[in-house]
Amino acid sequence: MVEGLRERKKRRTRQHISQVATSLFVQRGFDQVTIAEVAAAAEVSVNTVYNYFPTKEDLVLPPEEASPQRLADIVRARPVGQSAAAAVLAQLRAEVARRDRKLGLSPGFGPVLAMMRAAPTLLARLEDLGGQMTEALAAVLAEETGADAQDPLPRVVAHQLGGLHSLVYAELGARLAEGVEPEELAEAASRLLDAIEHALGDNMLTYAIREDRTCSE
Repeated sequence: MVEGLRERKKRRTRQHISQVATSLFVQRGFDQVTIAEVAAAAEVSVNTVYNYFPTKEDLVLPPEEASPQRLADIVRARPVGQSAAAAVLAQLRAEVARRDRKLGLSPGFGPVLAMMRAAPTLLARLEDLGGQMTEALAAVLAEETGADAQDPLPRVVAHQLGGLHSLVYAELGARLAEGVEPEELAEAASRLLDAIEHALGDNMLTYAIREDRTCSE
C-alpha cells in the first residue's frame, strides 16, 4: 500500500519528535527533561507531542517497537515444522545478522542505552513489558497446544523463553555500556545464542512444533 502525503507527514513528525526527545534525554537525563521542553525543541505544541506519544516513556519505548506481543507474534508467525523456542532463537539471530537497533547493535546506541539504564521509570517500563510478553506468549502456547487451564507447561515454557529473551538484552546492554563496538557485540550475541540453544533440552526445543494442519483437513 502506497503511503499517502498525510501519512508520510505524520510519520516524519513522529520521527522528528522522537529524535529531538532522545537527544535531549541523552544530554540531560530522562527525568530532567519535560514534555514542554521536548515540544519547544521540536517546534510543536505540547498537545502534538501527546497526540503522538501518550506517555513520556513512549518517546523512548514506542509501543510499535516495544510491543508486549513481541514474543507471541514471533511464535504465531513461525513456519510449519518449527518449535516455539526455535522461532524465538531464529528471530534473535536474524536481528543480530542485520545489526538491529533493538539489540543495541546500531552505531551510536551506547549513549541512548546509558540514558535508559539511568532512568528508573524506563527500567520499570522494560520490566513490566517483559512480564507482559511472557503472559502473552503463555496464552498463545496454551491455545496452540490445546492445554487446559490447569496445565502449567505453557507458562513454564513461556517464562523460560521470556527469561532467555531478557538475558540476551541484558547481556548485550551490559557489554554495550562497557564500550564494546557493534561488530564485536554482534559476535558476542551470536555466541550467547549458540550457548542458549546448546543449553536448552529437547523438551524445550521440540515443544509446540507448528504442524501442517492442511494435511489433516
